[in-house]
Amino acid sequence: MPAPTPTPTLARRTLLGGGAALGAGLLTAGARPQDRPLGDPFTLGVASGDPTPDGVVLWTRLAPQPDAEDGCGGMPDHPVPVQWELAADPGFRRIVRRGGQVARPALAHSVHVELAGLPAGREFWYRFRVPGRTAHVSPVGMTRTAPAPHTWASPLTMAFASCAQYEHGWFTAYRRLAEEQPDVVLFLGDYIYEYEANDYVAKSGNVRDHLGPETTTLAGYRQRHSQYKTDPDLQAAHAAAPWIVTWDDHEFENNYADLVAEEQDPYPTPEQFAARRAAAYQAYYENMPLRAASRPNGVDLQLYRRFSWGRLAEFHVLDTRQYRDDQPNGDRFPAHSPERDDPNRSMLGAQQEAWLLDGLQRSPATWDVLAQQVMVHEHDYLPGAARGFNPDSWDGYTASRQRLLDAFVERGVENPVVLTGDVHKHYAADLTRNPSDADADPIGVELVCTSITSGGDGSDEYAAGRSQLADNPDLKLASDQRGYVVARLDRQQLRADFRVLDRVSQPGAAVRTRASFVTEAGNPGLQPV
Repeated sequence: MPAPTPTPTLARRTLLGGGAALGAGLLTAGARPQDRPLGDPFTLGVASGDPTPDGVVLWTRLAPQPDAEDGCGGMPDHPVPVQWELAADPGFRRIVRRGGQVARPALAHSVHVELAGLPAGREFWYRFRVPGRTAHVSPVGMTRTAPAPHTWASPLTMAFASCAQYEHGWFTAYRRLAEEQPDVVLFLGDYIYEYEANDYVAKSGNVRDHLGPETTTLAGYRQRHSQYKTDPDLQAAHAAAPWIVTWDDHEFENNYADLVAEEQDPYPTPEQFAARRAAAYQAYYENMPLRAASRPNGVDLQLYRRFSWGRLAEFHVLDTRQYRDDQPNGDRFPAHSPERDDPNRSMLGAQQEAWLLDGLQRSPATWDVLAQQVMVHEHDYLPGAARGFNPDSWDGYTASRQRLLDAFVERGVENPVVLTGDVHKHYAADLTRNPSDADADPIGVELVCTSITSGGDGSDEYAAGRSQLADNPDLKLASDQRGYVVARLDRQQLRADFRVLDRVSQPGAAVRTRASFVTEAGNPGLQPV
């Protein structure tokens, strides 16, 4: 197999590879020797996330043997003390905070350090250390706090991505995303895939294999997360900026809906499926930079939440999997059954929907950004007069979507921006209150990012995309290449650059901009640049 993409030097931020050199004198006071020496416990890298004006979450997970079949990463079955350090410079000459936390077997020796009381709108660097006879120091990560509330922040650069199937390609897009030096990364789902090796094959072929069988147990999900986390390009993206994450389906099981499995006959009992969901949610929390408020409780995990970026942007992070009704039409394409229009069916569930609509009405921000998973705009996939909709998207929940679109207007949301993943394509679309009216004025925009790797090598010659543009008048872009989106927001406009790679079947591909669009504050609608 080709070697992974080499680690470049990032001029402004020291990210990977500097931890050991910097760690000679790190936090030696109070170090306690371990029962036995460990190998390098930081094979999964470091991460940060959920930034607020006065804090952020720092994450790592100890795993000297990340491919261990029991999912424990080669760690002993007892707690291990971990020290952490936060600095105002990449050389750790100006220490801001330091402390310790215990990594416990019950959470797969993961560490979630929730910091508070930090100055707003500042950059920080962080690292971890496991003391002992042979001390180990982690790579260095860079993070930041959000701007102070009710202040006009400087322009925001956010990157968003989704759908990284390990077998389908090299994670070069993560490396390129890190090189963009975004202020924050939003990940919109399908961080891992649950399939056993070669169960899901890309058109360009699979370039590497999943470890183990399909993930159904806690050990299996932990091992799968570990395998993905060992990728150096993914580690670079995590170390470059704080992440705000949400999931889609493959973190658990393809196209599940609440506690309804994709295939129900034959399939495990409801009790077995619930146990699988609890295992998947547990492993997800352990491997993401999430706050304790998101720690799972059995089959439930509170993932929808809200973050402010001064008065510039409000991030409404949604969960379109855990609370939805089952897909209409037996989840078969195309969805034509009347069930999709049933007003009693919901994509978000009543509680999350009320939380979202209330938050949209209260938001003081210029831009209200919905970070979510599946396409909102009405999207006809069949050419010509025929009509065909995806039952797994908001097209399968039209009443739920209409309540959202109505709220944009009735609750005075001037600049709604929906961020979407899932479909392994770049799409850009205007949102209208009446999708069937080709002359309706836009009330917001939807930016759909393609996959990091899922689907394998794409093509710039996307015939189906041209057909979809012709059949969907609100659609402005359809592209079948891998990549991500970078959006830059200020008080006047949002500019979205759809970034693509020509291949993922080999590492090291360059990135380029496939298309760019601008939407002006107070004047919804996408304009090509």
